[in-house]
Amino acid sequence: MNLEQLKKLQAPIKEKYREQPDAAFITLKAQGKIGEGISCKVETGKAIVEAGLHKATGGTGMLACSGDLLLEALVACAGVTLAAVATAIEIDIKEGIVKVEGDLDFRGTLGVSKEVPVGFKNIRLSFILDTKATEEQMQSLAKLTERYCVVYQTLAKGVHVETSFNKL
Repeated sequence: MNLEQLKKLQAPIKEKYREQPDAAFITLKAQGKIGEGISCKVETGKAIVEAGLHKATGGTGMLACSGDLLLEALVACAGVTLAAVATAIEIDIKEGIVKVEGDLDFRGTLGVSKEVPVGFKNIRLSFILDTKATEEQMQSLAKLTERYCVVYQTLAKGVHVETSFNKL
């Protein structure tokens, strides 16, 4: 693809976002399931993970979006960290689901509006756990998972991340 092709592809999308700013605001989601041992299976929905433009910026939807991959990385890291922390502090988790949602406005990415920042505005990380852990143990699990998750800490220093820990 060359510059002309890209402009031709994105021009109608940019115009739509100028006329309908709400159309540029999309919530991306990722989910994973805590696996055996210390692992987390991330549900990517893609057979081959190859990154490209998001459909909201002119992509075909056939390639993975880097925003989705970022959220999936957070799911994977948080799930593995949670499993490691639970193992370390001896909390039995029979089953666990890690979910992430991220809101972004594609007008910033496409340069439609200089007032709209590029990137995620909010990220929400939640854990739904089947466990007999006490409330105190759940608080320790949350605190330590947040503290030792590399992706979480990286994002948290530059973007607001909201988390919740819930039992199944």
